[in-house]
Amino acid sequence: MSDVKQRITDIVTGNDVVLFMKGTPLFPQCGFSNKAVAILDHCNVAFESVDVLQDMEIRQGIKAFSDWPTIPQLYVKGEFIGGSDIMMEMYEAGELQALFDEKQVAKAG
Repeated sequence: MSDVKQRITDIVTGNDVVLFMKGTPLFPQCGFSNKAVAILDHCNVAFESVDVLQDMEIRQGIKAFSDWPTIPQLYVKGEFIGGSDIMMEMYEAGELQALFDEKQVAKAG
């Protein structure tokens, strides 16, 4: 598990915004991942995605890493933010965009 934990740490710390999701941003494989991608797109931030369906070690490891049982999971500047419900609450309250601005996250392409 330590190898998986190190891989996840490298991904989370190596990218400003990371979404661990089922599928890809162009082809999400669940409604929650689709919602999370839509929120990030609407916030116009650049983000990396990790398709947990392609790597079972990451799929299980990310749940232990964050102590959060579900996917998708959003990380901003190394900090675990939450899943799609938390993202939606923060987005609707204006907190998610404020977080991206505060952390000086790069805008999407």
